[in-house]
Amino acid sequence: MSRLMIALFVAAGLGFAGTGMAQTYSTKSTSTTTSKDSYAAAKTSADAQYKLDKEACAALSGNAKDICMAEAKGKVSAAKADAEAAYRNTPKARESARVAHAEATYHVAIEKCDDLAGNTKDVCVKEAKAALVKGKANAKVDRVAADTNKEAAVKQAESRKDASQDKRDADYKVAVEKCDALAGPAKDACIESAKVQFGKS
Repeated sequence: MSRLMIALFVAAGLGFAGTGMAQTYSTKSTSTTTSKDSYAAAKTSADAQYKLDKEACAALSGNAKDICMAEAKGKVSAAKADAEAAYRNTPKARESARVAHAEATYHVAIEKCDDLAGNTKDVCVKEAKAALVKGKANAKVDRVAADTNKEAAVKQAESRKDASQDKRDADYKVAVEKCDALAGPAKDACIESAKVQFGKS
């Protein structure tokens, strides 16, 4: 098999990897928090893969090489952003990871547009830019929704706590009121018991 054929197979393989970048986030966005060691290992692994991908691109030339390099850079950028998102486990970090995927896909698409000419190339570039804008917008919407949900959960927890306290206070007042039917030491003991029961002592 000639070197040219090998180079074409490598480029095709990397092309498939690049087109899958936009879809990879959906499976990683739900990942749980990773440890600092796992985070560091993921970044090291991404760098090692980037080095291999760069070496594979060296066999190519012209725009095929440019596309290959854009895919390699996109993969390492997206992988590191995913690692950061898993480590930080915050809506903002997940948004940044999704933006990294959108940007990686954009840069590859722009390089592929260079193989075209005239209006076809112009349309290709506009479509790539539109996809980037949409990707960033969707990432922001999801982050804002996650922040809102978090704030809502905090408010709901505070509301439940307040409601629980209000109920306890109401029950305490009922218990003390019942003590009014008694007198002397019996009444005092009844009130003290109510205070202990409802955390008023």
